[in-house]
Amino acid sequence: MAAIANPIVNSYKRLKPGYEAPTNVAWSTNNRSTLIRVPASRGNGTRIEYRSPDPTANPYLLFALMLRAGLDGINNRIMPPEPLLGKVQLSDTCESHGLQTERYPRDLREALEEMANDGLIMETIGEHVFDRYMFFKRQEWDEYAESVHEWEIRRYLNRF
Repeated sequence: MAAIANPIVNSYKRLKPGYEAPTNVAWSTNNRSTLIRVPASRGNGTRIEYRSPDPTANPYLLFALMLRAGLDGINNRIMPPEPLLGKVQLSDTCESHGLQTERYPRDLREALEEMANDGLIMETIGEHVFDRYMFFKRQEWDEYAESVHEWEIRRYLNRF
């Protein structure tokens, strides 16, 4: 779902350790650095926050996937892992805090690799949309990866 929620190469620049942006797949009731946050119980008013999407995401695809993933979890009685308790700041070194979490994709290429292996996404958005999305997003990543950026020029031109 990361490739739909964060569909451009710049989407991943804000998803880095040390900020309140999610970098690991975890959930909590009080930690804003988790991917999923379920604020304190409010009875029928309790909500779930999916914290990674960026404004460039297609809301129709994203809402369809979130709904389908939720229904799949309910239908298959998939139990979520234990919540992350406390105010631990998630980072790439979660293991140092004794946390066992899966790392959120660090860039669009990695997110597309994950998406390619997720049959639920193809079932939800349909094979044609899935194939076209993958084609254009892989093309976008390849163009980005093959471009020389201003940062690289500033960083390396005078050093080597």
